[in-house]
Amino acid sequence: MRQTHNFFEDWAEVPDTQHYDNAFKVQWELFLRHVWGEGDYRWGLLEGAKGLQLVDLALKSWKERRWIDVPSLER
Repeated sequence: MRQTHNFFEDWAEVPDTQHYDNAFKVQWELFLRHVWGEGDYRWGLLEGAKGLQLVDLALKSWKERRWIDVPSLER
């Protein structure tokens, strides 16, 4: 049966009321503060490796057009 309802008429404009900063920039600033001695840095080498793993698997998933399981990384 052909759909006669215009779903676009149901849409409402969502106001942009919150500013989101660049996440990479925020982490870089936290790292630089840590290097300068102004606080702890909660992400270590293992978290960096997890990030790279996720990027690699996401690109592989896109290229192969399939879901890919993310294996856990351990120290």
